[in-house]
Amino acid sequence: MNLTMLLEMAADGFGERVVVGKRATGLTAAGLKQAAMRGADEIARAGADAVVYLAVNGPAFPVAMFAAAYAGVPLVPLNYRLGAEQLDGLLAKHPGALAIADAAAHSILGKHGVRALTTEDWLAATTAGPAPEERFVDSDAPAVVIYTSGTTSAPKGVLLRHDNLASYVLGSVDFGSADADQAALVSVPPYHIAAVANVITNLYAGRRAIVLERFEPAEWLGLVRDEGVTNALVVPTMLARIVDSGADKAVPALRSLAYGGAPMPTSVIARALELWPDVDFVNAYGLTETSSTVCVLTPDDHRSALANPDPSVRARLGSVGRPVPGVQVQVRDMDDRALPPGHRGRICVRGAQVSAEYDGIGRLVDGDGWFDTRDEGYLDGEGYLFIGGRRDDTIIRGAENIAPAEIEDVIYRHPSIADAAVIGVPDEEWGQRIVAVVVPRDGHRVDGQELREFVRGTLRSSKTPDEIAVWDEMPRTETGKLVRREVVARYRRETVS
Repeated sequence: MNLTMLLEMAADGFGERVVVGKRATGLTAAGLKQAAMRGADEIARAGADAVVYLAVNGPAFPVAMFAAAYAGVPLVPLNYRLGAEQLDGLLAKHPGALAIADAAAHSILGKHGVRALTTEDWLAATTAGPAPEERFVDSDAPAVVIYTSGTTSAPKGVLLRHDNLASYVLGSVDFGSADADQAALVSVPPYHIAAVANVITNLYAGRRAIVLERFEPAEWLGLVRDEGVTNALVVPTMLARIVDSGADKAVPALRSLAYGGAPMPTSVIARALELWPDVDFVNAYGLTETSSTVCVLTPDDHRSALANPDPSVRARLGSVGRPVPGVQVQVRDMDDRALPPGHRGRICVRGAQVSAEYDGIGRLVDGDGWFDTRDEGYLDGEGYLFIGGRRDDTIIRGAENIAPAEIEDVIYRHPSIADAAVIGVPDEEWGQRIVAVVVPRDGHRVDGQELREFVRGTLRSSKTPDEIAVWDEMPRTETGKLVRREVVARYRRETVS
């Protein structure tokens, strides 16, 4: 199974249904197939061995993805916000590519000798003209190369093959399961795995997908109403801004709201559940290396956790749910032994959708196909997975391993806190001391000592921050991931100066 087969099923099953863009001007499933096939001809004429996509999200993106698939070359979506030096390094890896890019990026592409089309020229070239011939696509061929965000190290190109992505779709979505009136709003950039996953899952379900290029709470809420959006995807920082917004929060058509990409504070999701009690909330946990989602906290899980007085059940609001079909999850110790429920360790996954393959490096799995996610966490007795953060972020204080995420979750419960990051900094006595960097909510001020006592009331004293630093904003990626290394670097600069 490959991406072109998913598109052809959609074109055959509901070809006249608009699946990309707004109701009045969007592409039908049949139109998307024809555009993708014409795009494959453009790629072949250019002699390209990859398609670099360096632009904001929009209709050109799914056409580029499926055109690259038909042409048998990978799509390489790059972060259009990167500086020239970072882009230079990534573009140097793809000298034979055809680029689809915003006009502002054409100068740097020309420097690398990469032929480039604007998104407008690309759509004009692919949505008109004679019908192209059918093409054969190898399911084992590379479909997409996505560069990791580099929040803790240099970006690596994660290689996802057709069968990885197709396995994810087949295990997550029923073909044609969406009603003709359903529409999905995607608010993540095209270089994120969630953008790729949403193109193919919504198409396979028969759901129209529209994109919000730049997120603002009022604009998001307005588009949900104006386009009759039934399904939406946000990252936690977006949801926090939406629920705190003073804009009109009426969303009469919204049926399902998925979130993921970063830890979700339980206080934020609890407020959202109270705001929209009839909306089905879904927490999706996955990685680029796993072709997106590997665990899901379902709508029923959300509602039962919110309503149940049992603390162990309510705590599941802070989990990422249970594995999706076809994926196995284990929590292991450092000696690769599976740990029992409740014991924190390394989160490892395996399944057909798990690529764990890096361009130029190969697959990083053990002999049984298990991939170490480098996330830490634990499973409870019912198989719900709780994420404790990245292994590299662990604070070692007096020989005790402390997960920043555990402290951050408590800090988020304080009514004055909008954002938080906990870091470890060198300390002669303890090895590391704990610093909590916080951003106040609008109209609030933070009393450091009072906040420390608040944390101490839930966690033991060894996990209480030694210091509270108050900032105006936190460094985060467009997809809401905390750039912890920038927090550490800024803290060190400010304390040294």
